[in-house]
Amino acid sequence: MNFQQSIEKCFKNYANFNGRASRSEFWWFILFGLLVGVGTSIVDFIIDSTGNFVLFNSIASLALFIPQLSAGSRRLHDTGKSGWWQLLYITIIGGIVVIVWLATEPMKKKNQFGPVPKK
Repeated sequence: MNFQQSIEKCFKNYANFNGRASRSEFWWFILFGLLVGVGTSIVDFIIDSTGNFVLFNSIASLALFIPQLSAGSRRLHDTGKSGWWQLLYITIIGGIVVIVWLATEPMKKKNQFGPVPKK
C-alpha cells in the first residue's frame, strides 16, 4: 500500500475500529499526520511567532485524532491484540510497548478480527 492509498483508506474508515490494517497502511497514515502537524505548526508560527497562536495545529490534531486511533486499533488487530491496548499510551512505558506491537509482524492467517489485509 502506498502513501495515497493509505490516507484514502484511513479516512474512508474514519471511525471504523473493526477489521485489520497492514503495517504500511498504519505507518503511512502516521507519517501523514506528522507532516500535517509540521505544516500547521509552520502556518501558526508565521501568523504569530511568539508561539501563542496554535489554532491550525489544534484543528488538525483534533481532525486526525479519531482516524489515528481507529488505524491503530485495526493495526493492533492485525497482530492479534485488542485495540483497547492503546490505553497504555497513558503511561510512558506502556506507550513504548504499544509502539513495539504496532511495528511487529502481522499474523499471516485469519484471526478473530478478520482476514489478512491487502498490502
